[in-house]
Amino acid sequence: MSGENVALLRRWFEEVWNRKRLEAIAEMASPDCVGHGQAEHAVVIGLGQFEQFARGLQTAFPDMRVKIDFAFEQGDRIVARWTATMTHTGPFLKIGPTGRQATVTGTTIVKIANGRIVEGWDNWDQLGLLVQIGAVEPVSFVPPSHEVQQAKAS
Repeated sequence: MSGENVALLRRWFEEVWNRKRLEAIAEMASPDCVGHGQAEHAVVIGLGQFEQFARGLQTAFPDMRVKIDFAFEQGDRIVARWTATMTHTGPFLKIGPTGRQATVTGTTIVKIANGRIVEGWDNWDQLGLLVQIGAVEPVSFVPPSHEVQQAKAS
């Protein structure tokens, strides 16, 4: 089984996100699959809700491309670190198209049983996406690197 689960997750990203094949969701996920963290952190969603989530992102960012930076598996769990690039050309969360480009990173963990995804956990930079499209004012958790250099010189 080694490597087959990682291949399934890579195929998921390619089919669902890059090729925009929403029917691939039902092909690769168990009918009773649940997801955590895709849209709201405290909400568990099913396949129908995930399809709505994916459709919404694909409508807002039709040129979205996801690249898996690395992936590995341990038992029935697969972890992938990914980077998505996209342009905001459709409505998103009641925010009209801005034409702004965005780069978002995230980590996805899935559980596989009988060759299908049965559960998924996502942690992705939702705030970073909102800042990049201008929906939220940017803030700095740490000073920009030029301020750090100036402080060291003082």
